[in-house]
Amino acid sequence: MENSYKVSINELLDRIKKELKQTLLQAQIEALGIKVDLTTTKTRFNGERLWFICPNCRRRVGTIYKSSTSETMGCRSCLGLKYKAQRYRGMMEQSVKIP
Repeated sequence: MENSYKVSINELLDRIKKELKQTLLQAQIEALGIKVDLTTTKTRFNGERLWFICPNCRRRVGTIYKSSTSETMGCRSCLGLKYKAQRYRGMMEQSVKIP
């Protein structure tokens, strides 16, 4: 056993599942006409989480957007997008004030 190579069916299946998941996701993204790289990070319990790589800033992000005014793709930060609560912040406070 000292000079033997160990092949575990569970480890092999885990590796195949990860590779298949990435391949299928990449194919689906390309089918939508989007050219975005993917990366992974380890989770606490030895799993993996997939991320997009923003085409502009190269940071890993969970969501990418396509600009409504151009063909630009990027993360919320690169495209200057704000959450709804951020866009309307201050409006409610100003309208409630009574002189």
